[in-house]
Amino acid sequence: MPEVLTAPLVVEFPFTRSLGPVQSAFLTGLRERVVLGVAAADGRTLVPPVEYDPVTAEELRDLVEVAPTGTVTTWAWNHEPRRGQPLGTPFAWVLVRLDGADTALLHALDVPAPEAVRTGMRVRIRWAGERTGAITDIACFEPYDGEPVPPGGSDGAFEDKVAGIVAHARLDYTYSPGRAQSAYIAALSGRRTVGERCPSCRKVYVPPRGACPTCGVATTEQVEVGPAGTVTTFCIVNIKAKNLDIDVPYVYAHIALDGADLALHGRIGGIPYDQVRMGLRVEPVWTDGGRYPDHYRPTGEPDADYETYKELL
Repeated sequence: MPEVLTAPLVVEFPFTRSLGPVQSAFLTGLRERVVLGVAAADGRTLVPPVEYDPVTAEELRDLVEVAPTGTVTTWAWNHEPRRGQPLGTPFAWVLVRLDGADTALLHALDVPAPEAVRTGMRVRIRWAGERTGAITDIACFEPYDGEPVPPGGSDGAFEDKVAGIVAHARLDYTYSPGRAQSAYIAALSGRRTVGERCPSCRKVYVPPRGACPTCGVATTEQVEVGPAGTVTTFCIVNIKAKNLDIDVPYVYAHIALDGADLALHGRIGGIPYDQVRMGLRVEPVWTDGGRYPDHYRPTGEPDADYETYKELL
């Protein structure tokens, strides 16, 4: 049984969004050390504010300032903070109903141990030293045993309002390609391309998935395919990707390797982008130390007849 591979994987991208009048006022308020909610149709004050009533779906615009002090409604202990979380030491995630609000706000509570937090405890906002108009302008909450702090009466009429934000999304996880694709990757290290044949329909799938998507049965019989293949369809890329040292425009194509019943994708090189075409016969190009083909180039053979690959489009 070949080794089943695993590897750390990070999916990360910046998400840019514009803000409507309610969210703009809320985030601008945080920059000014003011917390704003919005009045719902039933008289409740919702914090964080929303733009449409959760009960009636009516548009909401009446902003209400609430206090920077509040009460913990529930909590959970975070014993091992992760990258990008509010605090670098263990802390409690808390839902806090700020004084004057009818809903709770999720944030971090800076306490030394889980014994120091409880439902019903009083807390206040610890503001960040530098504020830009983001939820991180609230550095965290901290325990508070003083008198309630009244709101200042702001109506949200700030200057230089925050119009948009960039949220950095990141997902860290460990990926395992499974038995079939582990064998496929291992074969690539020897400059071989190996698929698996379905015992029922006899189709050869590359890359293999461990099961036939048509018949739903397991595939275990390995079949070496290629190395040459046929371009079945393609696209011209005109936008340069971050961390990819390839000049645009370039071509990515679906390539049906000889003997395979499923096309895989790869970059086409060794030919001007505007000369790539369906039916073009190509072969892999390997770089020193590469674990997979760097790109595919024309073999010089005549183009494949459409009838030979039409079922693989």
